[in-house]
Amino acid sequence: MQKNWYILYTKPKWEKKVASTLRKRKIDVFLPVNCKQITSLRRVKTLEEPLFRSYVFANITPEEISKIRSVDGVINLVYWKGEPAKIDDEEMEMMKEFVSDHQEITLEKTKVNANAVARVFDGSQYSISGNVLKIKNTLAKVNLPSLGYTLAAKVGTINPLPQELSFGEKDLLLQS
Repeated sequence: MQKNWYILYTKPKWEKKVASTLRKRKIDVFLPVNCKQITSLRRVKTLEEPLFRSYVFANITPEEISKIRSVDGVINLVYWKGEPAKIDDEEMEMMKEFVSDHQEITLEKTKVNANAVARVFDGSQYSISGNVLKIKNTLAKVNLPSLGYTLAAKVGTINPLPQELSFGEKDLLLQS
């Protein structure tokens, strides 16, 4: 049977515990975390918190769904139109890449036309394929249509703005 990415709904603040338990059971899990820099008492702390509260993504077969529900901390799967919600592999890869490349990511609820697909690339510095909504000055946004969210992050000096933006057959050059 083919594996699909499903969204697990967990108890509040149990995301890391559930992900750890599933990894111990040799299940492919993705828990996107948002790294924030917090200054307190002359110290800079890096705080990691889940990007999607109470959500953990698991790559499982439909037969493994009943086993997943028995994991402590998992309330249920997220359903869409009466069936467990599935996330495309491409969208998961795009989300993994975006989360690994950026810090201080914000989530925005969106209703976007999923037909507008773009590719952003700049050699080895910055590479995203998917639903790129906007790159303006130092802000990059990527649409996740199956989740109904947009990931937004500031593009810092580590990952400079891409030099080329491609929308299908039309190419736009960004000027620094």
